Amino acid sequence: MLKQKAILFDVTLCVGCGECYSACKEANNLPETNSDFLKDHLGANTYTVVEQYEDNYTRKMCMHCVDPTCVSVCPVGAFTKTDIGAVIYDEDKCLGCRYCMQACPHHIPRYEWSKVNPRVRKCIMCYDRIKNGEQTACAEACPAEATIFGDRDELIKIAKQRLSENPDTYYQHIYGLEEAGGTNVFILSPVPFDKLGFATNLPNQPLPTYTAKALEKIPGVVAGGGAFLAAMYWLTKRKNKIAEEERNLNNTNK
Repeated sequence: MLKQKAILFDVTLCVGCGECYSACKEANNLPETNSDFLKDHLGANTYTVVEQYEDNYTRKMCMHCVDPTCVSVCPVGAFTKTDIGAVIYDEDKCLGCRYCMQACPHHIPRYEWSKVNPRVRKCIMCYDRIKNGEQTACAEACPAEATIFGDRDELIKIAKQRLSENPDTYYQHIYGLEEAGGTNVFILSPVPFDKLGFATNLPNQPLPTYTAKALEKIPGVVAGGGAFLAAMYWLTKRKNKIAEEERNLNNTNK
């Protein structure tokens, strides 16, 4: 069985050089979208960005959830959670419904609005590279080792060790360890994560769990709704029949 791979990004080590941004563009054959990478945003041609919040730099990209909501809501199976940890996308299956965009708790997937045959676009954790034993392009390019790639369990140990050994340096939380059931991208920060633009109101339970609970109620709702509609149909039909009989009776009396 393949070991789950993951990315650990440490805000305290990031110097804001943008090498991860450029490496991602090159590895995925993405065109230039902004001459200043700090002013760029996630888009159909930008899978990762570097954002500045006062003196801190952070990255934004697909979090590669352990139990991805995008996978659970896609009606045609265009999204797949791989054994190695990456969440990948098959454009040939995509219907363009964009449910994935609405469902993602981290607001990551983007859409090619300007294309005749648009696709959903996002980071796929350099899947072709990592399945061949290579690092992600962003981790390989980072000169400060602010982004590192490796076995998920090992990166969790490293993150916990950094928090334990440097309590005054880090905000004592590993973002991605529990959010929405956990992810394969972990982030360490010197400040609370809401100050870096991350969603901090997410439940610890995987979001597809809530979807499953809602779907469990659907058969009962459908059955009840069907019975109600059938009853309304019968009552309407009966009412119309009585009205017709009364009209016929009135015509006869005349």
